[in-house]
Amino acid sequence: MPPIHNRSEYNPVRRKLRREMTKPEIILWSYLKGRGLLGYKFRRQHGIGRYVVDFYCPELRLAVELDGGQHFEPAGQ
Repeated sequence: MPPIHNRSEYNPVRRKLRREMTKPEIILWSYLKGRGLLGYKFRRQHGIGRYVVDFYCPELRLAVELDGGQHFEPAGQ
């Protein structure tokens, strides 16, 4: 069974998204990084299957999608 998290074929996509974070993502990341939220570790632009979520906490199995306007586009649906 192939891995579901951070599949290597999506590495370039995740790198690009980390380089081009939106202003709200930058602000939220400043609070989440370094176990800044109640001691939980978050990852940014984390791959789950063929999707990339803005932030992911593996301990809580919590995915956060902050600004999802692209989800209303035909390609994002």
